[in-house]
Amino acid sequence: MDGHDWRPLLEGTADQAARFLESLPERRVGWTATSEELRAALGGRLPEDPTPAEKVVTALAEAAEPGIVGTQSGRYFGFVIGGALPAALAADWLTGAWDQNAGLYAGGPAAAVVEEVVVGWLAELLGLPAGVSASLLTGCQMAHVTALAAARHRVLADAGWDVEQHGLIGAPPVGIAVGAERHVTVDRALRYLGLGSATATVVPADGQGRMRPDALRAVLEGTTWPTIVCAQVGNVNTGAVDPVAELADITHAHGGWLHVDGAFGLWAAASPSLRHLVEGVETADSWATDAHKWLNVPYDSGLAFCAHPGDHRAAMSVQASYLIRADPGGERDAMDFTPEFSRRARAFPIYAAIRSLGRSGIAAMIDRCCALARRFAAALAAADGVEVLNEVALNQVLVRFPGAGGDTDERTRTVVRLVQEEGTCWLSGTVWQGRAAMRISVSNWSTTEEDVDRSVDAILRCAATVG
Repeated sequence: MDGHDWRPLLEGTADQAARFLESLPERRVGWTATSEELRAALGGRLPEDPTPAEKVVTALAEAAEPGIVGTQSGRYFGFVIGGALPAALAADWLTGAWDQNAGLYAGGPAAAVVEEVVVGWLAELLGLPAGVSASLLTGCQMAHVTALAAARHRVLADAGWDVEQHGLIGAPPVGIAVGAERHVTVDRALRYLGLGSATATVVPADGQGRMRPDALRAVLEGTTWPTIVCAQVGNVNTGAVDPVAELADITHAHGGWLHVDGAFGLWAAASPSLRHLVEGVETADSWATDAHKWLNVPYDSGLAFCAHPGDHRAAMSVQASYLIRADPGGERDAMDFTPEFSRRARAFPIYAAIRSLGRSGIAAMIDRCCALARRFAAALAAADGVEVLNEVALNQVLVRFPGAGGDTDERTRTVVRLVQEEGTCWLSGTVWQGRAAMRISVSNWSTTEEDVDRSVDAILRCAATVG
């Protein structure tokens, strides 16, 4: 690669990317190739000889095209996946070109300073206390692991146990309380940390999936062991928000640590019109969220925040003689707050997204997604044979298709499958309180009223074909 002429390669790649993005308004949202077709196009024997980079990228784009999902489309409503804002996407390309190691200040001073800047901006946007520490991670799963590691450190230190030095064998028991409608990534984080998902006490939720404070109070009454409580801001099905302030009061009265799963719902704090829904969230001890969801930056953008930086650092920091560390009390080494040594400079796309939108633009994007979710719900609820199951608090809509007779669960699953196959939009299925449902998540900066109306028409057309 000595003396490589970068420009033809990168310009050709940019052209491939631009053609894809320009196709989105009319592009089928779902994929078209089978897995066998994709393996035939992308697989084969291990290459023996070099291939010019331009040919590799061109062939990759052509072979992968039928298996690419239009998650960047304004008509993608599956899971809770935002698109990538133009500025964030461009900054992500620069991040790859610069190839900085953001673990150490010495590995990329600009990356370190930008990360410090975005941590402050994000804390302000999300209504978190000044001085919180933060980690930029792969996604919300690792954000939970990191925040709960800080929680584990603190509650065991309060019990006189150094978990980083001595592990969990022989440690005092740790009580865990989780909501009945928690996200599975919380359970997996507890597994990763050796706390175990099955040991958690499940706190009952109300009809929209919110943890009940009276039930948490009953769970913690009389407890004498260190306790971590996991609350939720933005139920993955209904969008409902736990009463965080009340849960924090109950948890702290028992000497516990309150962690908040705010994967997408925490972004409501950035909107003046929605902020009341997450009132009191700042009273928690740690928070996890994901910038790829409602800030609409590319993947690899999980965020963990901690109100107790000393506990955060104690759980994550490590030393090695060969590392060129920032001076004590000087510049921030990000590896002191993450479970990784080497890592991508994740702050650049987040920085670009915030600079491109500003506080008002971020609020407008979140408000628009919620308004479009309400538009979805109103249009579908007005149709015969359609039932909206949830109070549309944020951007999530749950729908069932009862029909005149037969199995409503099977009918609903069939409608979801037909909509996915039809291609106008893509959305996912779920199970809510034991019943099959269609789940619509409006999370993309580019979604318009026309996108919603086209998608509603497609959903109703598909539903009409199911007996």
